Amino acid sequence: MGESMQGLKRTHYCAEVNENNIGQEVVVMGWVSHNRNFGPFLFVTIRDRTGIVQTYFNQEENKLLFDKASSTRGEFVVAVRGEVIARTEKNINPNLKTGKIEIRAEELRILSESEVPPFTPSDTGVKDDLRLKYRYIDLRRPELQKNLFLRHKAAQVVRKFFDSEGYIEVETPVLAKSTPEGARDYLVPSRVHPGTFYALPQSPQSFKQLLMVSGFDRYFQITKCFRDEDLRADRQPEFTQIDTELAFVGQEDIFEINERLCKAVFKETLDIDLELPFQRMPYDEAMERFGVDKPDLRFAMELVNITDLVKGSTFGVFENAINAGGSVRGICAQGAAAMSRKQIDSLVEFVKGYRAKGLAWINVLENENKTSLSKFFDASAIQNIVNAFGAKAGDLILICADKTEVVFDALGNLRNEVAKRLNLYNPNDFKFIWVTEFPLFEWSEEDNRLYAKHHPFTSPFDEDVELMDTDPMKVRAKAYDLVLNGYEIAGGSIRIHQREVQEKMFKALGFSLEEARGQFGFLLNAFKYGAPPHGGIAYGFDRLVMILAGSSNIRDVIAFPKVKDASDPLTDAPSAVSGKQLEELGLSLIQSQEKEDN
Repeated sequence: MGESMQGLKRTHYCAEVNENNIGQEVVVMGWVSHNRNFGPFLFVTIRDRTGIVQTYFNQEENKLLFDKASSTRGEFVVAVRGEVIARTEKNINPNLKTGKIEIRAEELRILSESEVPPFTPSDTGVKDDLRLKYRYIDLRRPELQKNLFLRHKAAQVVRKFFDSEGYIEVETPVLAKSTPEGARDYLVPSRVHPGTFYALPQSPQSFKQLLMVSGFDRYFQITKCFRDEDLRADRQPEFTQIDTELAFVGQEDIFEINERLCKAVFKETLDIDLELPFQRMPYDEAMERFGVDKPDLRFAMELVNITDLVKGSTFGVFENAINAGGSVRGICAQGAAAMSRKQIDSLVEFVKGYRAKGLAWINVLENENKTSLSKFFDASAIQNIVNAFGAKAGDLILICADKTEVVFDALGNLRNEVAKRLNLYNPNDFKFIWVTEFPLFEWSEEDNRLYAKHHPFTSPFDEDVELMDTDPMKVRAKAYDLVLNGYEIAGGSIRIHQREVQEKMFKALGFSLEEARGQFGFLLNAFKYGAPPHGGIAYGFDRLVMILAGSSNIRDVIAFPKVKDASDPLTDAPSAVSGKQLEELGLSLIQSQEKEDN
């Protein structure tokens, strides 16, 4: 049973104790990190959220206290009262914030004992599933605590900035109406209205537009959003969004405000001065040069189109792609000719994950070129390809042929993978870019219909409105993404506020007027009563903090994240519920065929 704190009050956090406190009596509280016994001397290191401090026990001075301290183990929760003393010269630890002092203990209270934990905060190589099952132990790790403090700081900067800019923070509903576009909704059954469902919001999109119609002019919210989609290292089923909307503004106004927001966040959290304005690039240019709409500008290695150069060759892979309306493109990895065949084969397998069938390669050497294309192109033709890439001896050219959208996807992601393997960028470099002029629509071959590239309320370019009826795939959207180091950290658009344009949009998407009213009637009705021009942007806050923290996994900046299958090892969510709960909701479960067979 743990002892009481009564009569004892913490005077300092562990890492706050320093040389200025020498000779003073202090009280620290926290978790035992290490317990080291050196004969008559015992050193117990105590850890809290600020760091660690060493406490010192002398058997000759107080045997009972020494024996009590000897009984402590890692993760015991303790309180120590004692005098701060200077360490001897040989015992100073220059790598520790409290490395010049220690506390000579005069009292120890064991506030709570701990069983032997499955791992300790200092352990390395612990499997993710185990870390997340015991997340409360994992969160004692200094690096994770640092990340969450960084997250807190960034949120405060955001709130302070928007307040100074005249924004108002408004909470929007979490139980909302399901929408037919975008990712899958998380549905919540209604007990009061049997057979009907709420949806957890994928974003507060409709509500923030209603706030603009309501006259609030400048809105923001740091809010939870939900999408039932497959997880990646930078994606979670529930995530935090910095959501904003403004009335009576254009795209340039939104760019200017958000560039200053980013500058404030980076200055206050990392003490980095960003240069404004950020670079801008149309969507089509980003795809042609980088293969993705979120280009990482910290390194070169841009895509090169060699379709015309290789047209008419005897290489079936190239010819079949070209004849089907596709293209042949590649990247040149400088200094990568030393890659082994095994390493190149691993890159081939990598692009197959992006629907590409394979890669052709050319090793550019001093006196010759080694290539997988030697059976189909003579030395002169290979050299022409090498020249098209501007390659020199020591470079590796990687080429993909397929539908252009597959080539872009494969090479765009391969470019990032090669740069990571070759350490082509500085992780402490931050390159922002606005990607603009997105297509308003994208075509789904599976459903044989148009979908909104962003959402149905994104405004087309004024000069492209008429194309919505005649050539919708050429319509450009007043949409924009803010990209940082290859990650989309924010996306938004100028919205449609004119009823006739909104009706054109629904028509192009295949909605009848009745269907549109059924799904979005509340918003369309609001637009009848004076909707101002408006637009906004939303940040993936978790993703932004991940980049600020220098991490490559979004789970490192979320206190209680989900794993790849959207489950929570800590609480075992999702879990079954009782039959009574289902009955109250008017629901019954259909057993899968596999379970029935068993």
